[in-house]
Amino acid sequence: MTVLLLVSVDPDPARAESGLASYYGGTGRRDEMTCAHRTRQFGTFVTVSHGGYSVRCRINDRGPFVRGRIIDVSLGAARALHMLRSGVIRVSVE
Repeated sequence: MTVLLLVSVDPDPARAESGLASYYGGTGRRDEMTCAHRTRQFGTFVTVSHGGYSVRCRINDRGPFVRGRIIDVSLGAARALHMLRSGVIRVSVE
C-alpha cells in the first residue's frame, strides 16, 4: 500500500515583524485605528506595539512607500502610541 501525503504550507498571517513606523492622515473616522501595510490582507487586524503602548489596527490601505518602514498608522493610532512628536518610531507588528 502506498500513501501519498501532500502538505501545503501557507504563509502565517500572524507573523511578527519589527521595524520603523510612521503615521498618516488617512481616510475614515477621526480616531479610527487603521493602518497601511504592503502585504497583509485588507480587513485583518494587527497589534502595533512601542515602548509599553500597543494598539489594535485594521489594515485598510497599502503602504508605506518609504524605504525602511514596515507600517503606516492612522492619526488616532499614532496618538495612542505616543508617536506624534517623533513622527517615526521603531515598532513590533503581530
